[in-house]
Amino acid sequence: MDRRPGLSVRVRLTLSYAGFLVFAGLLLLAAVWVFLLRYVPDRAMLIDPSDRPDGVFPIRSALLDVFAPRAAAVLVFLLVFGLVGGWILAGRMLAPLTRITEATRTATRGSLSHRIRLPGRSDEFRELADAFDTMLARLEAHMAEQRRFAANASHELRTPLAISRALLDVARDDPDQDLRETLDRLHAVNARAIDLTEALLVLSRADQRSFTREPVDLSLLVEEATETLLPLAEKRGVTLETSGDVAPALGSPALLLQLTTNLVHNAIVHNVADGGEVRVSTGAGPAGTVVLTVENHGEHLAPELIATLTEPFQRATARLRGDHAGVGLGLAIVRRITEVHDGSLVLAPRAGGGLRVDVRLPAPPAPSAKPFPKDS
Repeated sequence: MDRRPGLSVRVRLTLSYAGFLVFAGLLLLAAVWVFLLRYVPDRAMLIDPSDRPDGVFPIRSALLDVFAPRAAAVLVFLLVFGLVGGWILAGRMLAPLTRITEATRTATRGSLSHRIRLPGRSDEFRELADAFDTMLARLEAHMAEQRRFAANASHELRTPLAISRALLDVARDDPDQDLRETLDRLHAVNARAIDLTEALLVLSRADQRSFTREPVDLSLLVEEATETLLPLAEKRGVTLETSGDVAPALGSPALLLQLTTNLVHNAIVHNVADGGEVRVSTGAGPAGTVVLTVENHGEHLAPELIATLTEPFQRATARLRGDHAGVGLGLAIVRRITEVHDGSLVLAPRAGGGLRVDVRLPAPPAPSAKPFPKDS
């Protein structure tokens, strides 16, 4: 935005300091006039020499002739002193703001690693600098995550395209190739690419926060997700158990259903081969929250590995290529949907192996009780 040039803040503060100092001097001179000079007579008075050695009482005009030039000199001195002192004080006061401005310009040029780290005790400028440093840190982390996500997404999308191209090249060069087998493999690769694209769209929709918050019962979403994934669980020999109470929350029913489905799907896929279990429960949490908990059996997971599971395209075990193996965005989508609903996501290893995931979402405020109408 183009703006007309104006006085700097330092100049305005300097003029303010000097003006205030001169104004205070004028008030002092006015006080002298009101409380002192007005009591001096404006005519010469002769008094008894025995009472006063000079014999003449000074008159007001004579005092003014002597006082006025000196008062003007004092005002000029106050003006100069106010300008010089105000310029120095304003510079010292605005020095932190200069550092913040330089850091802002550095960030505008694309360098998010710079920090102000303003020393000194806490005041308004230090709070502003600390808030700016926090914002830069979050922006830097977000940009790094976006770069990693873009690189991983490009790689993941390129893989099915490269496989499809290789299959087509083989089919073209080898007329005796089994066409049915080639079509089946192309169908599987295409299905994976579609799943990945849909997952990316869900993640983008969650990032935009373009949804209307509605009352949602997490227990009903759990029932719908488990019914949908029951055939997959039976195919893999995994038992699904659901329990819990009504868990009302505010949010997007579609996104929260996606969150629940991703958690249950992840718990089924990353489970023991046969005889595995998945437990899903809902209930009230602390401090006005509701909790969705999903537990599964599986391998023993190290805490440092669990910390990376919500990153895009990260898996707890080796990369799988079987049916319903997922595209590596399940928990990343869960984390993002939880964040846009102002909730928290906690992942912890189970003692017997496997993973426990807790999703805590704010509960809607309780409706205020309306008084019963009185009988007339």
